[in-house]
Parts: sequence; structure tokens; C-alpha cells
Amino acid sequence: MPKDSQVFLPLDEQCAPLVNPVSSELRRIKRDIVCGAILLLLGAFALFGRFEISGWVGMSYKALLGAFLVFGNWLIIRRAPFRLAVILVWLELALLFVLFCSSFDFEPAYALQKAKSILGFELKDGFLQGAVLTLFICAASIALAMVLALLAALAKLFGDGFTYGIASFYISFFRGTPLLLQILIIYLGLPQAGLTIPAVPAGILALALNYGAYMAEIFRGGITAIPRGQWEAADALALGKMQVLRWIVLPQSLRLIIPATGNQFIMMLKDSALVSAMGVWEMMYLARAIGRADFRNMEMLITAALIYWIMSAILEGCQARLERRYSRGIRSSVPARTGGK
Repeated sequence: MPKDSQVFLPLDEQCAPLVNPVSSELRRIKRDIVCGAILLLLGAFALFGRFEISGWVGMSYKALLGAFLVFGNWLIIRRAPFRLAVILVWLELALLFVLFCSSFDFEPAYALQKAKSILGFELKDGFLQGAVLTLFICAASIALAMVLALLAALAKLFGDGFTYGIASFYISFFRGTPLLLQILIIYLGLPQAGLTIPAVPAGILALALNYGAYMAEIFRGGITAIPRGQWEAADALALGKMQVLRWIVLPQSLRLIIPATGNQFIMMLKDSALVSAMGVWEMMYLARAIGRADFRNMEMLITAALIYWIMSAILEGCQARLERRYSRGIRSSVPARTGGK
């Protein structure tokens, strides 16, 4: 475009460089912050103020202003960078958790003192207990569950009618019934048939059978995800079916199976609390026993919950490293979010 033709531009385009969009954006941000601060004050006064409104009126009042609190909080934090917003939300939720604990006279010193007992550091020597026993039950259960899952997956993929029927019945039954019921049947029902199993092996067996049924579908999906061309290339080399599985299919399917198995291990860590119904001295059993003895049930349950949370966070970190390791060379169709709005 010639220089002289610039004088014929529309008036709004000629004046566009004179408009400062930053000032209008700052005014909008200030308005949102002021509105959010007002709503935050109203919500905080409603939720934590020293007044009482009984009945459904009080509940409706607090619910309404609690919604204003969340909305105002969102107005303020949504302007922050992505990572900073996540940190602020975590800090706020942690503060709400502390306020919840203070509502029933939670004593951190008492919780720290009894946490050693829940972890199994101040009890009788000579046998596993507390967190060590919990981790042992989970490790033994996940190892046995992987064996059962692999056998069930292979039976459904390559078995005849007999083996397919056993595998499908096993998966359907243990996925369709509650885990606590399975634990009680194994621990209390098998002795009626003349087979007595101690509490810890019974808990390991129940967890392994339950999670093996779920993991069988994970193994089956990982095996079927291998392209058909891999099988055809193995057939061209005159390899047997077991050789193909051992040397070609299973090593590649581990990229999909192992990260999902790590997630199952984290879930099993929390579900292992159900074996306390058999009197096993794992973390939940010790927390309930100490809480009943000192009349501090809620404090001990929250302490046990925090320990479970910390252990789960550590396992989540290990799972993330496994996912990064086994995803090398695999191009994801969905890009990972690195931050931002």
C-alpha cells in the first residue's frame, strides 16, 4: 500500500493506536478484585462468624453466602498465573481443613505423639504392625494380583471355552461384589469348609483376588493394544504363541500396563484399611484402638487419614516417574498442559 493511501483509512482504525487497552483491563481487574473481596468478607462472616441461626433458614443462609465466597474467590484467583493460582487454592483448602480440625479441639502435639504408634514405632517388637504391615500387605497383594490378572487376561484372549469360562466368572464375581464382603467370606466362610487362613494371609488373598479381577482388564487392554502387524511379523518368523507373548507383545504392552498398575497400587493402599475388620494391626486398626482408649476417635482418624495421604502422595510421585519412563518414544495425541489460563 502506498504511503499516501494511509490517509484514507477509516477513522476508527486511524485512532486505534491512541487507545490504551491496558488501562481498561486494569480497571476491570480492580473491579473484579473489589467485588470478590466484598463477597469473601460476607462469606467468611457467614461461615465463621460468632452467631447462630437455627433451622433451614440458617442452613440456607450459610449455603448462599458460601456460594458467594466461592464465586468471589474465583474472581480474585482467576487473574493469577496458573501455577500461582493452584498454590493459592491449595493453601486455602489447607486453611479450611485446619479450621475444620479446630472445631473439635484437635491437638497437634497429641496427634504427633500417637502418630508414632500408628506408624508402628512404639508397639511390640517381633512382628509387623502399623504402616509397615500396611505396605507389606499391599506389596504382597499387588504381586499376587498381577499374576492372577495376567492368567485371567490370557485365558480370555487365547483360552478355550473352559478357561474362558473360569476367567470370565472370576472377573465378574470379584468385580461385582464388595471387597469387605469378600474379606469376610474368605476369613469367616472358608473355616466352615475346613480351610482356616490366618488374618494377614486372608487379607492379602482377598485384596489380590479383588484387584486381580480389575487388573485383568488392564492386562487384556494392554495386550490387545499392540498392533496386529506385530503378530503377523512373528508368524512370519515361525514363532510360537508363547514366544510371541514373551519376547514381542508383553514387553511392548508394559508401557500401558505398568502405569495403570501403579494407580491400582495406590487404590489398594487405601482399601487395605478394610482388613482391620479381621483384627489385623494395620494403621486403621491402631488408629481406632488408640482413639477408643483415649476418647479421641476423630483425632486419631484424621491422623491416620493424613498418614494415608502422605503415603499416597509418595506413591503418586513414583507412579509419575514410571509413566514418564514408559512413555518415552510414544507420541501423545493430546499435548500436556504446561500452565497458563
